[in-house]
Amino acid sequence: MIRYLTEDEVRGLLTMPDAIEHVRRAFMARARGQAFDVPRVRTRQPGGHLHILQAAAPELNVIGYKAYYLQPDKSRTSLLHLIDLEEGKLIAMLGADWLGQIRTGAATAVAVEALAREDARILGLFGSGRHAVTQLEAVCAARKLTEVKVFGRDKERVNRFCAMMRDRTGVEVRPARSREETVKGSDIIVTITRSQEPLFDGDWLEPGQCIAAVGSNALDRREIDTKTVKRADLIVVDSKEVAARESGDLLPAYENGLFYWENIADLGEVLAGIRPGRSSDSQITLFESHGMALQDLYTGMHVLSLARKNGVGKDLPIE
Repeated sequence: MIRYLTEDEVRGLLTMPDAIEHVRRAFMARARGQAFDVPRVRTRQPGGHLHILQAAAPELNVIGYKAYYLQPDKSRTSLLHLIDLEEGKLIAMLGADWLGQIRTGAATAVAVEALAREDARILGLFGSGRHAVTQLEAVCAARKLTEVKVFGRDKERVNRFCAMMRDRTGVEVRPARSREETVKGSDIIVTITRSQEPLFDGDWLEPGQCIAAVGSNALDRREIDTKTVKRADLIVVDSKEVAARESGDLLPAYENGLFYWENIADLGEVLAGIRPGRSSDSQITLFESHGMALQDLYTGMHVLSLARKNGVGKDLPIE
């Protein structure tokens, strides 16, 4: 039998603290050679794009993939498929849209825990869409924020977002007056947009800041400029293998000779103590997030365990 969980059922089971714990496990397992991730493959069509991410986690006895199809009107279908590694049988299918949102936020939380100053209290957030919700919740879980400044092109949408997130987090969340104000005076800067041009001037950065650039997971997107990459004292990615294929932020800087991939660390390597992380409060740190199936696998297996324990989901009569 194959356990099937709807989007609503996954949402009801998966919390941000649990997502952070299991995403951290995924990063560290890969760094130690105990898990494996395959970069995203995209099939582009006029009517939409199909994206497939694959991974294996032997310590969980699971291999699997997430497939999601996006159409121009933003409608989407997303499913995570979990397969028993030893027996080769499909064991579960999970609605994976919410799971993707929350594990993306969780990856930012793990990065902030590792790369931001301990006393970081102010967040500058670019973006006010659905992923911005989980990004803000994740940073709140990683640091005790006192203020959040939000910048977006649609002022009404930003105002609604701020009101909602003030109620949800208990933190002072307000619209930023400008892009520059979003950056200056912030301890942490998160970008979660679909922008094709840099969102801010790297000259505005200040010592000690931590930047998490999350939206640029395709070559036609770019959230930060080459000055930001050049000013970063430490650059960390979720996966160098993925970043080298699709980081719209880093590839222009690489082509201009501003860094070598050999000098870039995977976040899992920092967490496992294989590569150094932040070494002083004055460093500017940059985390580039692109998305990995391994995060879905570890988080999905946790959800499946909770579903079985609580009798959630439906068993499909498929051999």
